[in-house]
Amino acid sequence: MNIILFDSQEVRDNLLPLTYTRPVANLRLGILTLAEKWQRLLPGDYSYSTPGYLSEKFPCKADAADAATLSIAGNVVADRRLAEAVASLQPGEALADREGRVIACRGEEMRRVSYEGDYMSINNVTDIFRLNGEALRADFAALTAGRESAAIDPTVTVIGDREQLFIEPGATVRGCTVNVTNGPVYIGQCAEVMECAALRGPIAVCEHSVVNMGARIYADTTIGPWSKVGGELNNVVIHSYSNKAHDGFLGNAVIGAWCNLGAGCTASNLKNDYTEIKLWNYPSHRFLRTGLQFCGLIMGDHSKAGINTMFNTATMTGIGCNVYGAGFPRTFIPSFEMGGAATGFTRVPFNKFTDTARRVMARRHCELTPAWEAYLRALYDEAE
Repeated sequence: MNIILFDSQEVRDNLLPLTYTRPVANLRLGILTLAEKWQRLLPGDYSYSTPGYLSEKFPCKADAADAATLSIAGNVVADRRLAEAVASLQPGEALADREGRVIACRGEEMRRVSYEGDYMSINNVTDIFRLNGEALRADFAALTAGRESAAIDPTVTVIGDREQLFIEPGATVRGCTVNVTNGPVYIGQCAEVMECAALRGPIAVCEHSVVNMGARIYADTTIGPWSKVGGELNNVVIHSYSNKAHDGFLGNAVIGAWCNLGAGCTASNLKNDYTEIKLWNYPSHRFLRTGLQFCGLIMGDHSKAGINTMFNTATMTGIGCNVYGAGFPRTFIPSFEMGGAATGFTRVPFNKFTDTARRVMARRHCELTPAWEAYLRALYDEAE
């Protein structure tokens, strides 16, 4: 069956800057991306319906009007009951929730079927860290059911039920402390957790990622593939190929791909007066109330922060930023800007940005392709 994961423009806009560079369904929540969750529960030939500027890298391979095609909202988190309801749709039927929002449709919509169950969905950037713990537990149960963990090295101290620590083949976990009393800990293939690190679940350390010596990682944290972390993290989602390798605090945060936070970089997640947090909202072009007391750094892909950089509570940076220097920079930094509180901000020259991106990606044996560079150029020109 052809399955299209489609983006709502409203949802995409509320998930910026993370959705500048990916379809909504490629966001990571828990251990897996939203797309990977659907692929596990509902086999098929998947593609994306996303804005034209992303369609070259993420093409749509099916006709949504075809009665044999399922279209699923890309921001909806799959679970077994919901997947069964979607799979049972007949041609012309759309599955809608209690508020009338369409979850999925088979072919062109001619009639609606009501879905009365509860389900998770990602509608704004703060949902990613808020819902990450629940998603971690669900993914852990799905990925480890009926499987046996790799052997736990005798130098590892496990606090709680050892069945709640799952180590994939090829991972290296030695000399650390893992507390699974309040949630499971998942270590992906070829990941490494170094000695003296302390992990308190639920946590996911995805494939090929590294937890450095002495790191302290608290609950509801996901370290995405090929990333490296150190220092103190609490309720953080890091997508992939990003580094926060040194001391410094990061909490209630979402970090995109190909980001780097330098040594001593710290981001506040709580205001001194404990009042409600406001966060920049791209479609409104202003700061909006979140209803939250805790919110840290939201950082788009390919952004960097120099050593000892300080971020104030609920700072949002776009893509391709380079932040450095003393003092707290402003709490919204548009894409492709460089500088800091002391110097102010200027535009990053596009050639300088792409030169850096090529060097960073080459270290992980990846390439900044001409097509992707052209797409980034379009974003760069649009941001002027």
